[in-house]
Amino acid sequence: MKSYFLRRLLLIPPTLVGITLLVFTITRFVPGGPLDRMLQEASRGADQGGKRASSTQGQGGLSEEQLEELEEQFGLNKNVLVAYCEWLGILPREVRISKGQFTERGEEMIGGTIDPATTAEVVLRGDGRAVRVTRAAGQVASAVFAESGKPVAADGWNVRYETKEDRQARFKRRNTGNESAPDYAPRVVIYRTRLSGLLQGDLGRSTVYNDPVHEMILERMPIAVYFGLLTAILTYAVCLPLGVLKALKHRTFIDSASSVLIFLGYSIPGFALGAILLVHLGARMSLFPLFGLTSPDFDQLDAFGKIKDLAHHTVLPLICYMVGMFAMLTMMTKNNLMDNLAADYVRTAVAKGASFRQAVFGHAFRNSMIPIATSLGDLVTIFIGGSMLIETVFDIQGFGLLQYQSVLARDIPVIMGTLTIAAFLMLIGHVISDFIVAMVDPRIKFE
Repeated sequence: MKSYFLRRLLLIPPTLVGITLLVFTITRFVPGGPLDRMLQEASRGADQGGKRASSTQGQGGLSEEQLEELEEQFGLNKNVLVAYCEWLGILPREVRISKGQFTERGEEMIGGTIDPATTAEVVLRGDGRAVRVTRAAGQVASAVFAESGKPVAADGWNVRYETKEDRQARFKRRNTGNESAPDYAPRVVIYRTRLSGLLQGDLGRSTVYNDPVHEMILERMPIAVYFGLLTAILTYAVCLPLGVLKALKHRTFIDSASSVLIFLGYSIPGFALGAILLVHLGARMSLFPLFGLTSPDFDQLDAFGKIKDLAHHTVLPLICYMVGMFAMLTMMTKNNLMDNLAADYVRTAVAKGASFRQAVFGHAFRNSMIPIATSLGDLVTIFIGGSMLIETVFDIQGFGLLQYQSVLARDIPVIMGTLTIAAFLMLIGHVISDFIVAMVDPRIKFE
């Protein structure tokens, strides 16, 4: 059994890579990404200001240099596999990128007049020092600091030479409708490299809010865990006894009435029930608050007042979280218990003198929990998954709402960050489910 669970754990990383690579690839080709959004914002700003794009400007009123910076910021200048490996953290990213091109006319540069056809000067971004780059035979011959003559490689800088054809190919990838490209001059690109990705704990920054993704997730995690724990505890505390009661009172009024109620609740989506509760119990009767998890004056309340205020805001969302789980868990408990009560080993236990209570709770109930144990591992995802629709209805800033908002805004770093956490916990939950089943049912041997 140890080898089985070891194999399951070893399969988690490649499975997680497959999931994230698939979604990462989809986000690259879905329209409305961060670059498109910024182009639209720039275009609206130019229209409102009454400006027209000049011949040096590209799409949306942005210059070619600005478009290239945006591509480099979001990794759109690399192919999908390279960009994914940079996001994963196994390939270094290019940072602090500085560029300079070779021209055909003389210019005054640091140290006197030089030949611009063979020499270019670049001012390093974030550093301020000037670098003199010399080319020969279509490649970089030397790159030194203009003041000291020291090679830039000694300070950790990398140099790349881009030909006219390289720049034209990049222009055509960005402007798929244009068959012709400008007559670019060759240029040199100087940059540093840094490993910064998932393996280093860096999920990037939100393209909408410019906040670190891991901080945005950590801010929402307490709310997700709060509702996840409450939902799990109350659901199992109510559904297991109710399922046992329904099995023992089969075809009685209690069984029929409870079945009507739980299936009525199961048929109503949680977000729809939330809207109904808000209208009647919140707006019309003013019994519960309409939105949020705390009141505006929450920080001024004492400890008891904070607990009361939090509980007051929790009631309606918690009902919506729990209502969909009642039917499945209750009926599963009832049906499994009824099957075991009709089994031969229960009748044998009663025939040997065991009381009906002992037969139910000492024999049948434990075996009835085996199918239910298979779903216990999925509780891990409940703790952070939440419900985006319920959180939207009640305006609760939870993990589910963060996922929903990131998809609407095409916020790729947030989408990838939340997906990675949710997928990882889902895979861990499946392993935990197998482990719980093996602990509950000694007949199961994983090989």
